[in-house]
Amino acid sequence: MGRADARRAQKKGSRPEQGGRKPKKTGIRRFFTWKLLLAYFLGVIALGMGSFYALYLYVDVPGKGNAAAKAQSNVYKNQKGEVIARLGEVNREEVPLSKVPEDVRNAVVAAENKNFWTDPGVDLKGTTRGIVNTLMGRGKQGGSTITQQYVKNYYLDQRQTVTRKVKELIISLKVQDQTSKEDILAGYLNTSYFGRNASGIQAAARAYYGKDVDKITLEEGAYLAALLQAPSQYDWGTASEAGKKNVEARWNYVLDKMVEKKWLDPGKRQSMKFQPPGQPKAPEGLTGQNGYLVQAARQEMIRDLKRQGRPESDFAAGGWTITLSIDPKKQAALEKAVKNKLTDDLDPKAREVDGHVQPGAVSVDVKTGQIVALYGGQDFIKHQTSNATRGDFQPASTFKPLILASALQNGSKTQDKKPITSSTIYDGTNKRPVVDKGVPVGFAPENEDQQSYGPITVQQAMNDSVNSVFSQMAVDVGLDKVKKTAVELGMKGDFEEVPSLSLGSMGASPLEMAGVYATLDNHGKKINPSIIKSVSWKGEAYKLPSPLTNERVVSRNTADGITGVMTGVVDDGTARVVSSSEYQVAGKTGTSDDNKSAWFAGYTPGLVTTVGLFGEGPGGKQVTLQGTGGGGRVNGGTYPARIWAAYTSSVFDDDEDKSKFDLDTEDGFVPPQAPVGTPSAGPTPPAARNTPSGTPSGRTQSPTSTPGRQTPSGKPTPPSTRPTPPRPTPPTPGPTAPTGTTGDASGTRPNGGIEMP
Repeated sequence: MGRADARRAQKKGSRPEQGGRKPKKTGIRRFFTWKLLLAYFLGVIALGMGSFYALYLYVDVPGKGNAAAKAQSNVYKNQKGEVIARLGEVNREEVPLSKVPEDVRNAVVAAENKNFWTDPGVDLKGTTRGIVNTLMGRGKQGGSTITQQYVKNYYLDQRQTVTRKVKELIISLKVQDQTSKEDILAGYLNTSYFGRNASGIQAAARAYYGKDVDKITLEEGAYLAALLQAPSQYDWGTASEAGKKNVEARWNYVLDKMVEKKWLDPGKRQSMKFQPPGQPKAPEGLTGQNGYLVQAARQEMIRDLKRQGRPESDFAAGGWTITLSIDPKKQAALEKAVKNKLTDDLDPKAREVDGHVQPGAVSVDVKTGQIVALYGGQDFIKHQTSNATRGDFQPASTFKPLILASALQNGSKTQDKKPITSSTIYDGTNKRPVVDKGVPVGFAPENEDQQSYGPITVQQAMNDSVNSVFSQMAVDVGLDKVKKTAVELGMKGDFEEVPSLSLGSMGASPLEMAGVYATLDNHGKKINPSIIKSVSWKGEAYKLPSPLTNERVVSRNTADGITGVMTGVVDDGTARVVSSSEYQVAGKTGTSDDNKSAWFAGYTPGLVTTVGLFGEGPGGKQVTLQGTGGGGRVNGGTYPARIWAAYTSSVFDDDEDKSKFDLDTEDGFVPPQAPVGTPSAGPTPPAARNTPSGTPSGRTQSPTSTPGRQTPSGKPTPPSTRPTPPRPTPPTPGPTAPTGTTGDASGTRPNGGIEMP
């Protein structure tokens, strides 16, 4: 060692190296040399390989499959514990691979495991990812080969556990060595679940196309192959419009993969068209409403299993006992209301339109979030699409309260910077062009009966369902914000942010709208309605998420403000037929384009009910309801509102304090606007705007009658005796309001605003 090296060693506080050797490491450092780390790494690999080999020797391929042995029925009970249905026996008929057309076999392989014929039977990367995700609680993720899926279906179960996944891997390797690819594919096709209670491709061919599998075309086979990914979601007979788009996308994916593998000529591929399957057939014994109740419970269970990463075949395998939340008294009352107020008027033999009428309704107890009554159609055996849960018809003007809710929640302003409240004045002129920052957006909807209202308050526009007002308001708030509020309240959100959304032009179901209105009735805390009271699987309790989320999605001020405004629709607007002297009602009517659907969505304090009437022609085509029952136009204030009123009045419990809304808001009801130019058209004093007696706080208290409504003497009038307020008269010919201006109840000229009933 040179002098310089010695000095450096001394400076570092260490002794100089002796004989050119490095000093020995001491303490924990001696266990982490590069050589030792490499040895550890190799040791872990060797240990892992040894453990896997030991497991490989230990785990045997079961002597026989267990699917049939473990198959059980699913039992559905009502609140009283009475069995209303027992379903779920395995519907399977095994067929040899030779009976499945080659094109259909190729379609399945292309969809599920395109390299099936050449792979080793397992996907180590996908399985490892699945094990890691299971350990981390992420549910079902990662890939599986057809061999692994067959092993899981035939020898194991669908539980997402590490033990099951490891067994699946080892048994798959052994099956791959002991069984031909043809036999594995045959086993997979005969054990896979395709929806509609069909296990195996033969049962699926019968369930969807009404013929044996050897008669299935390539187009039909590609659809059956597509089903394997999400059987219920891709069932064409029950899918929403968005769901049907996903079905066709998956169908196209299957065929494109066949072209990629050279199993399908590209020229033939271009000429192929999707062939929708037939409608599902109802299981025997599910007559009347029982079928719709069971269907709704089944759909909810499958959604929850999917949330946990479990396949719906878990449910189809049986062993579940489901107690519904349906209240027998309320269910009977809802069925009676539909009969007395609608179906007794229908005569399909005399009037073709009467045969097109499809009623649906859902009633939710806000205290529990549970569905207490559901009407899906006149008979499940005759019509398997539930009108209570279908989402293919427009909710129309029942969407308008959500626009105002978004305005209140976001503190939105009109285009001339005036706050949007129930007292804000808009231009209710018929066909008034909607503008954004002074520029027309190319949308000018009609008001019902082509009526022009001129300057009109938002409250009166809600009462009369004025399209021109709410179309402009939606643009003022921002279409993205309106959609965001709608989704937070409970809508699915599979609609575009276009001005026409203000008219409820998207699809929605009575169940969906019941959830939205229940959240408003619950002062802005989210409710996800559930039809299931309790569940057990093979005797063990199964926990579902509570329908009461305790998640505040809009402020109480906003929710209670909308409730207050919608009491005006009932007492002074298009829904007077549901007004009651026994209890307060908030609600909104809705009538879609061409009168293809009519709605009333409303609630008392604690009970939300939505009623929809849909025009469905042959093949599911949407048709008009015009002339139903021998009358003229059907709107939300006719049959839907009558059904709602008959049902609600019959189940109202006057022993409970559910007659008056407990509102706490600065943005609720304001007295309807008198004709422009009259003394009463001036501003409402801020302190009295939303309180029964002008309480200085300006906040709505628990009123003794309808909030904020005053007689000329200043005393509240019960809803049943309140005089009809003066209505705004159409403006005389002359210049209309500037397109970019707005105002409030002070008489300022209004901005553009257009809405629809």
